[in-house]
Amino acid sequence: MRLGITLGYWGRGPKPEHVGLAQEAERLGYDSVWTAEAWGSDCFTPLTWIASQTSTIKLGTAVAQMAARTPTATAMHALTLDHLSGGRMMLGLGLSGPQVVEGWYGRPFPRSPLTATREYVDVIRQVLRREGPVSLPGRFHSHPYAGEDGTGLGKPLKPITHPLRADLPIFLGAEGPKNIAQTTRIADGWLPLYWSPTRTDVYEASLTELPEGFRIAPMARATVCDDVAAGLLPVKAMLGFYIGGMGHASKNFHADLMARMGYEAEARHIQELFAQGRKEEAVLAVPDAFADEISLVGPRERIAERLELWRKGPVTDLLLMSPDVETMRVLAELN
Repeated sequence: MRLGITLGYWGRGPKPEHVGLAQEAERLGYDSVWTAEAWGSDCFTPLTWIASQTSTIKLGTAVAQMAARTPTATAMHALTLDHLSGGRMMLGLGLSGPQVVEGWYGRPFPRSPLTATREYVDVIRQVLRREGPVSLPGRFHSHPYAGEDGTGLGKPLKPITHPLRADLPIFLGAEGPKNIAQTTRIADGWLPLYWSPTRTDVYEASLTELPEGFRIAPMARATVCDDVAAGLLPVKAMLGFYIGGMGHASKNFHADLMARMGYEAEARHIQELFAQGRKEEAVLAVPDAFADEISLVGPRERIAERLELWRKGPVTDLLLMSPDVETMRVLAELN
């Protein structure tokens, strides 16, 4: 099982420790480092900065939001960074949700997410292959543009720059069962947000026909500590925010996923508390059991025991969230 670290997105400002963490991960033999974006820092610029100060570790976006850029713009970012890093780029994509897409990006959330995702990936694949001008009579991403509000003068184009790799890996951050199943057909890997090694049956129907070499790379917070309950608090804070604040009560993909994992009543309660402005209570309402099964927290011996569960399933890559140097070293030794 390959190890990676995911550095997430910035809060109030840049994180000066991120480059050092990436360099330490590279020294320890980690396979990859990943950056993210929400509605603040973007994911490509910090990754480029990290690329300039590392040499071998692979560079991934987990995830680049599709609504933030047209698929050709995303392909341009990916092929550019792939060249500058010597072929280390891995492109992770995600749809986000209606609240972010319509509230932050000011565009409609696609009524058919599966189709929109499939078209987006298709366009990027065409750019990277550079076999001819990009052409797609798509519903959401038509090339050339064919909408009634256009001029009708669009010209099919292929990239001026020759991509370094036509097979640059594409990962998708899918959560719904149909979206996960489609991911196994159109992408090179899947980035699960919550993965429980004891509940792999939640995803079993979506993963029945995995192609050879397909990568499953869940993100999990890992912390070496003596106090498990205290170590789980940051996990619960993350879950409280995503389940309570990253979506509407009627449409929250993160809450729906928690429900499918056996915690429906708890998920709805967290949403209610968060909606009432009772954020601290929402965090405390996250069950320790749920936070624990999707993370690796506790003394070295406990983490070693639980790591065996992750190895027994289909996971190919384990991406450590918010890592510290000591935890990174312990996981490298245990792996």
